Amino acid sequence: MTGASSGIGAATAELLSRQGWRVVLVARRADRLEQLARRLGEAVAVPADLTAADAPERVREAVGDGELGLLVNNAGAEWRLAFGEGGYDNVRRTMEVNFDAVVRLTEALLPTLRASAPSSIVNVSSVAGRVGRPKNGAYAASKFALAGWSESLGIEEEAHRVHVGVVLPGFISTEGFPHDRLRANARTRWVVSTPQKVAEAIVAAGPGGRREVYVPRFYGLVPKLRHLVPGLTRRTLGAGRI
Repeated sequence: MTGASSGIGAATAELLSRQGWRVVLVARRADRLEQLARRLGEAVAVPADLTAADAPERVREAVGDGELGLLVNNAGAEWRLAFGEGGYDNVRRTMEVNFDAVVRLTEALLPTLRASAPSSIVNVSSVAGRVGRPKNGAYAASKFALAGWSESLGIEEEAHRVHVGVVLPGFISTEGFPHDRLRANARTRWVVSTPQKVAEAIVAAGPGGRREVYVPRFYGLVPKLRHLVPGLTRRTLGAGRI
């Protein structure tokens, strides 16, 4: 479980632990991980920056030669800048965290997942992986890439009995993305969901066998509207209403 020190990652680790999974917790903040590992009991904490060259091998060593039934690629980051402000450097650092690190870790663990089959990979993308908005182009690029790669990987791994699911959250209230403005307004707080709901979606997209899960479910309408009424969607996004 990557990005396990808070938010969606911690909520998912807690849910999996309650369901009887022994969880390997991966994130940068060692103190948070160790606290969570103690609370869960059987969990293993692996403090790691997944963009580091040795991170995939360190995680693989922590998993060991035992069974690996589920890999959840949840760690991610966003720096909200228009391309004219952040340029390639912002795209590069966002892709490094949200896409490259996922691919590298999955490559390191895929042999173990195949050996443990039937097993699952869940990649946490975003509604931004289907529809771009102003000042989140770098983030959208990384999540579009993750969703597309996951779809291809899922088809490729069917023969090896490794299921690949994608979770696409909308606005989720977490430590990194509290969405205070939306939650403070009675007209908009309904669009914000919780890490616990995403955790349930991750289980549905992994052991549950779903290929795609939106959180909340109504966000699945957003990419459909993009295709059906692209002009209206573009104007709405430009006005900051989605």
